[in-house]
Amino acid sequence: MGTHLITGAGSGIGAAVTERLAERGDELWLLARDAGRAKELAERFPGVRTVVGDLADPDRLSWALGHQTLPDRLDSLLHIAGVVDLGEVGELTPKAWNRQLAANLVAPAELTRLLLPQLRLAQGHVVFVNSGAGLRANAQWAAYAASKHGLKALADALRWEESGNGVRVTTVYPGRTATPMQVKVHQQEGKEYDAERWIAPETVATTILTALDLPPDAEITDLQVRPRG
Repeated sequence: MGTHLITGAGSGIGAAVTERLAERGDELWLLARDAGRAKELAERFPGVRTVVGDLADPDRLSWALGHQTLPDRLDSLLHIAGVVDLGEVGELTPKAWNRQLAANLVAPAELTRLLLPQLRLAQGHVVFVNSGAGLRANAQWAAYAASKHGLKALADALRWEESGNGVRVTTVYPGRTATPMQVKVHQQEGKEYDAERWIAPETVATTILTALDLPPDAEITDLQVRPRG
């Protein structure tokens, strides 16, 4: 069984992936923003290991991880956590920009940097759960889309840089998915939320596991998942 480190395991797609990997007996390390969240995750998913590090503060990730036990090798690093704040360019403040860029782009880059030795050792896999906003930007989505466009660039560059080390890199671009983040988006848009209209988190989890379980002679580089209809 593989060893995986997952961000965003507390809800939505991250929780669905964690449940699937736990069911098959894989070794799981879950990143939590603080000790309280780590305790919640450990209680929810018995047998997992937790690591505390706040994606909202990428500058401190190196210090935080340097004071904790980490896996010796990683078969995958799954970047699933993310934040969103909608707003027109004429209204978005630097705080809103920086919050989304930090959590959605800079923190994944830093976490990847810190864990590359373990990934190289296992010839592991880095999976970035991006968004349709990583391919196109609509009105009010400038900051979020910018962070996700940047995440695509990070994944593409990393793939070229690490191919010689046997590390695979996959970006998954889910369309609107029935998660707590989607509830927040609908609130910001002033729209009624209907989970039945959107992709189930478990469906996106299936696509992620498909990429992870692909035989080692190939890699899925980019995968779009859209709601049917």
